[in-house]
Amino acid sequence: MGCGVTAPLHPDVEPLAFLLGTWSGEGRCEHPTIEHFAYDETVVFGHVGKPFLAYTQRTVRNGMPAHAEVGYLRAVGAGRIELVLAHPTGVAEIEEGTVEDGRIELRSMGVLRSSTAKDVVALERSFTVEGGVLSYEVRMAAVGLPLQHHLAAELRRVPE
Repeated sequence: MGCGVTAPLHPDVEPLAFLLGTWSGEGRCEHPTIEHFAYDETVVFGHVGKPFLAYTQRTVRNGMPAHAEVGYLRAVGAGRIELVLAHPTGVAEIEEGTVEDGRIELRSMGVLRSSTAKDVVALERSFTVEGGVLSYEVRMAAVGLPLQHHLAAELRRVPE
């Protein structure tokens, strides 16, 4: 991911190098306000040699584009990370957390919404990479409901 430039990985993001590449698989959405459903997902973590990883996420449901997110992940100290994300639904979030032994834990420090966006007030994300599998869970507090399970997926590394 970049501008056609092959750059060495910035030393600050070496603790996140296990994420680099393209991941693809299936996820499941569950929330009390909607019918539960499965989706296909592709996630890409890339870099251009700067002290952050670029992140893109795309989902497809019933053959049609569904959700997407874009953002940046950076290491900010021993085992500490920050994630900044934008959603096309009018939501932007900043999360902080930890990275250790192939596991990431993040929680929102702030969620901003446009006047037409869903009332999302908090998010938490957990990522685990074991072998060639990236598993994640997203918990969300939204539309008057407390923080609870929302998404889970198991993605496999796509060969280069």
